[in-house]
Amino acid sequence: MEVIPIASSFLLISGLYPLMILIVILTIVYYYMETSRVVQYGRKLPGPPTVPFFGNALLARNIQPKDVLSTLIKMDIYGPTVRAFLGSKLFVFLMDPRDVEIILSSHVHITKSPEYRFFKPWLGDGLLISNGQKWYSHRKIIAPAFHISVLKSFVPLFYENSWTLVKRLRDQVGKEFDCHDYLATITVDILMETAMGVRGIQKEKNSFDYAKAVMKMCNIIHLRQYKMLLRFDTYFNWTKYGIEQKKLLNIIHGLTTRLIKEKKAEVLNSYPVASAEKSQADKEEMKKINKNKNNKPEEKYMKLHYVKDDLDENDENDIGEKRRLAFLDQMLELARTGSNLTEEEIKEEVDTIMFEGHDTTSASSSFVLCILGVHQDIQEQVLEELNEIFEGSDRPCTFQDTIEMKYLERVILETLRLFPPVPAIARILNEDVQLASDNNILPSGCRIIIPPYKIHRMPEFYSNPEKFNPDNFLPEKMQQRHYYSFIPFSAGPRSCVGRKYAMLKLKVLISTILRNYKILADVSEEDFQLQVDIILKRSDGFKIKIEPRQKVAQ
Repeated sequence: MEVIPIASSFLLISGLYPLMILIVILTIVYYYMETSRVVQYGRKLPGPPTVPFFGNALLARNIQPKDVLSTLIKMDIYGPTVRAFLGSKLFVFLMDPRDVEIILSSHVHITKSPEYRFFKPWLGDGLLISNGQKWYSHRKIIAPAFHISVLKSFVPLFYENSWTLVKRLRDQVGKEFDCHDYLATITVDILMETAMGVRGIQKEKNSFDYAKAVMKMCNIIHLRQYKMLLRFDTYFNWTKYGIEQKKLLNIIHGLTTRLIKEKKAEVLNSYPVASAEKSQADKEEMKKINKNKNNKPEEKYMKLHYVKDDLDENDENDIGEKRRLAFLDQMLELARTGSNLTEEEIKEEVDTIMFEGHDTTSASSSFVLCILGVHQDIQEQVLEELNEIFEGSDRPCTFQDTIEMKYLERVILETLRLFPPVPAIARILNEDVQLASDNNILPSGCRIIIPPYKIHRMPEFYSNPEKFNPDNFLPEKMQQRHYYSFIPFSAGPRSCVGRKYAMLKLKVLISTILRNYKILADVSEEDFQLQVDIILKRSDGFKIKIEPRQKVAQ
């Protein structure tokens, strides 16, 4: 009779043994997590309640791209510094410009967050995600390709392609349509002709396919950033997203490979003749530069005082002619003359510039048109300025014209304030940082998230921050604000290398469209359905209507 209890006890103990081991292991892991230095410092910061082992990860389990901004805004209740845990990983959101300056202006905290690794199959170790000496040396090589002397030579190509867009839009007169598809395609065309210097390649179809592939790639990368299982490469590669990514990369890399091949052939064919001609032309150009270097209105214009970074410190005379080569020309020239640049590195940087140079400006220009379509009074003020500049003529836009587009510039900047193309900047700290706002210590190893979308809406810096008001960028108002209260291009050493290129392209593109079409839109900016992928977009589409101001040339 006593055998049964003994057997039962044995079975009970043997069944509980694995459970007891599991409890011990989990207890040790939890103790390790809770006593780690990063977690201990993180616990001192305000933030949402956590769950053991998961931290705040469960808050993101059902989140969709359209919910990201509303979730971010709800963090207001915790103040300008907010912590969140993904397991034991500490993420700190910084919204006080004084704290943002400490991070972005630093030459120490320039390491991108590990979440950028999802770009690696696409961009390799290009400028966006590389770190250390490779990033520093490549930045130094690439930055001069976006110097003013190069940008001025791009204006005719900006205008020519903008005019091509005007003609493409004729079929949409009187209809409601999504302008983003057109703007995405034309910005790829512009990049191929300017930064890449390739004109012979068939453009419209290639550009459209490329732009669509980039948009889908951004969606996949963003999914991987907040869907836990997709963060694991082995699992991801077997999902429908991993299979689709391979197809998209074939399209994206196919175009950039063709661009490099075309440009290489062009350089090889033209080098013997071009070298002699260029040598003499460079000597003459350098004489002009040295003669006028102390009196250059365009430099004053291009030194954008609302962004503080290293590009304004570049002196064109440092390395002479190489500073005046466009991006791909410069990369191939350096490779030809014995630089350490490899074929793979050139491809990585071409992929990076093609992505950063088209997706951000196509989104920004789409937002500008939608906003002008709603605010007819502001559109009329822009048109008045353009009529004063062009005096009613249909002549091409020049670089000098863009300098005079003061009001249009303010419209573009205000659009970038409300709808910054990159909604979040992420870094990982290489050493401890003391915040300026509250003296809290952020430990080495924690991830920093800087959200321009939220910073640009702080009432301390922008009265009535939800209202579209170009006068927010009158010089006297900008001087009263903290530099880092407006960071659409990031700021500091890792600011957008092509920001001057982007502003110039936007001015030529938007002005050319407005000289030919009146823009109409029904949805006000307060009702935009915003979606955060890698780039800020509208999930409801960039819908506008256009009416011709004059007969568009056939």
